[in-house]
Amino acid sequence: MPDPSAGAPTRRRQWGAERRTRPLDTLHARPSDRKLVSGRVAIILTVAFWLAYVVYTVIRQFLDYGTESFRFTTEAISYLVVVTFLTFSALMHLVARQGAMERFASHVRVPRAELDRHFASGHEAPMTVLVPSYAEEPDVVATTLWSAALQEYPSLRVVLLVDDAPFPADPATLDKLERTRAVADRIQAQLEVPSRRFQEALFSAEVEADAAPFASTHALRTLVEHHRWADAWLRRNAREHEVADHVDRFFHDQVLVGLADEFRLTAEALEAAIADAVALGQDFSEVTSARALELQRRLAWTFTAELTTFERKRYVNLSDEANKAMNLNAYIGLMGGAYAFDETASGTVLRTVDDAGAADLVVPASDYLLTLDADSVLLRDYCLRLVYFLEQPENARVAVTQTPYSSFRGAATRIERLAGATTDIQHILHQGMSRYDATFWVGANAVIRTQALRDIEEVETVGGFEVKRYVQDRTVIEDTESSVDLGMHGWTLVNYPERLSYSATPPDFGSLVVQRRRWANGGLLILPKYVRQVRERRARGERVGLVEMALRVNYMASITWASFGLVFLLAYPYDSRLLSPMVLLAALPYFWLLSSDLRYCGYKRTDVFRIYGFNLILTPVNVAGVLKSIQQALTAKKIPFARTPKVRDRTASPALYVLAPFAIVAFSVFTFVRDYGAQNWGNAVFAAFNALLATYAIVAYIGVWNSVVDVWLWATRWMYYDPSARAARRAARRTARAAARADRRRGRRRGGVRPVPEPVLEDWHAVLYFGHGGGNLPVRHDADVVGAAGAGGTASAQADATGPRQERSAA
Repeated sequence: MPDPSAGAPTRRRQWGAERRTRPLDTLHARPSDRKLVSGRVAIILTVAFWLAYVVYTVIRQFLDYGTESFRFTTEAISYLVVVTFLTFSALMHLVARQGAMERFASHVRVPRAELDRHFASGHEAPMTVLVPSYAEEPDVVATTLWSAALQEYPSLRVVLLVDDAPFPADPATLDKLERTRAVADRIQAQLEVPSRRFQEALFSAEVEADAAPFASTHALRTLVEHHRWADAWLRRNAREHEVADHVDRFFHDQVLVGLADEFRLTAEALEAAIADAVALGQDFSEVTSARALELQRRLAWTFTAELTTFERKRYVNLSDEANKAMNLNAYIGLMGGAYAFDETASGTVLRTVDDAGAADLVVPASDYLLTLDADSVLLRDYCLRLVYFLEQPENARVAVTQTPYSSFRGAATRIERLAGATTDIQHILHQGMSRYDATFWVGANAVIRTQALRDIEEVETVGGFEVKRYVQDRTVIEDTESSVDLGMHGWTLVNYPERLSYSATPPDFGSLVVQRRRWANGGLLILPKYVRQVRERRARGERVGLVEMALRVNYMASITWASFGLVFLLAYPYDSRLLSPMVLLAALPYFWLLSSDLRYCGYKRTDVFRIYGFNLILTPVNVAGVLKSIQQALTAKKIPFARTPKVRDRTASPALYVLAPFAIVAFSVFTFVRDYGAQNWGNAVFAAFNALLATYAIVAYIGVWNSVVDVWLWATRWMYYDPSARAARRAARRTARAAARADRRRGRRRGGVRPVPEPVLEDWHAVLYFGHGGGNLPVRHDADVVGAAGAGGTASAQADATGPRQERSAA
């Protein structure tokens, strides 16, 4: 179970946080006819009211007053553009929602026996679960690995991809890293006893199943005993698992106890079958031997996962780019190969070998990959159901299937509760996008065909080593771009219409800023690639629906026009003649059904106003993300990947994103006073509404005191410094000055011409590995030695100061 030694503090619950800890049902409730009809009516009304606004407000103004002034004409056109884009986003929300309702109405869950029969008949394609991790809490990683290891899948391998620096100097960081490294081994050791027990039992059951078509009462009693043992083992571990927060509660109740309940229920059903056979005086039950064998296989599959840990940064021929995509790519590129460790002057290099027996590292191939974030949790039949879906004949060209993650209930903070509400709404919208073939890969979890990844593989050579890319790292939303890449090669993506995965939501404003700024960055960069995809698909004779295109474009670009549109509406005093009740009526169906869906997901209808205020204070964050995309488009330089902090304590927010919401409130109040005095009632009401909800959002989700602390930290940051970093900078400057003085002295002695110094080899290993004259050879010069003697620097510092440092090759 998760490491009890972590000792992380429990987050204090806020007033107004969520008390409900029971998650939403796995199966979506079947929508009523009234709900389906109301969704269609909402779409029609949105379009109708927008058309009415265009005709009866904008066009009428031009007919009545003409182009009376350049300012009015410009205002009218810009206001119409803003309203149109915002209405389009609302319409796409309603369309996706309607698609989800239709899918929920038609979805029929596959019975458990059919799943068992499918995988017992030779469909045992191996699956590798990849869990990328960076600076995660060991107990969080353990929870994720346990949920993956207890999947009821026949051939499962779980790999923790640790992306931390392998040799940290800080003792606390090293201790945390060592505990993270030990998680997989600890879980493997705990699984050893049940794994061995059920593997032996499976061998005996296979022998007995061949003897008779129906299972004997003796065989069923043995099977009941095994199920009771598994039930007790899981409940014992559940009791030993420390419940520190709502995520731990979910893991305890839904993963451990939930699986134990299933085993107990199966045992009770088998006991009832035994009782029926005994009542009839028969030695054989009505349970077929094949079904009894499937149940025994299920026990063996549940407890026999293989767990291991891999660190790409230990090997110099693997990429060390700081993003999740390259962490995944580094391991995927090794799959299906055997490798020997080659110690070089640069570090350890993985060399491909033909004989697996002589290899230091063997990475088995897999037909399927499951990518799983280190803060996510899967329900027990996630792998089984999604792979069964992929292996149906009609889904042969589906590359990725997933269940868009839901939020953990019982959030301790108000902002986590509300962010979780938006997550659950997004789950519905993603399900609806599959109705129109507009699915996007959502990176927290997904089952992927390895064959599809091979199709989108890109290979380049860097420093003599191959770099393989499957998941693109050009943008920080790598899953969205990979969705477009798969579409170019004729693959599709589908969201499985159940709730089988859950992921953590940022619990404070600081960590939420990091996440939402990353989400807002990259959509514009991917949009041109999607346009190329549409052209290529049409050239192949594929039909690309208008609704699909609209949903995809809205998904990638809506943050841009929604953010800037809201800024325009907040900042510019539009002519009151352009305001109309039709604008509010066009938005009303969206807000009404959003409140209905919040109620459907277990929240309050009034949360629709809280979400509005929440999005209002996040406007600066979204604008910053969009500007980063524009910066990357202009400079062609990748934006650094910012991981969402996952800490028990609060993450400090950048001062800009703390002060900007206060500026929104101040400007809204100013606008209200100005328009109230000018009797511009529409703008005045809108400004007052924004000021009120933004103020509530600041108090509820950022916190006044937290705002003061974050601004104070920003304002006083210059007062603090790292003594070790400052000492290192000083040493480097002294070394550089000493080398410069030595160069000047030699220049004066030799007529002012600086000769090329003869290199003094630092390491013969480096000579044999790097060669000479390539610019990468780590050498020291006579002048550097003189300078070092005068400055007290180290030889490695001289090499850094006088020549280019050797860069780690990536592959």
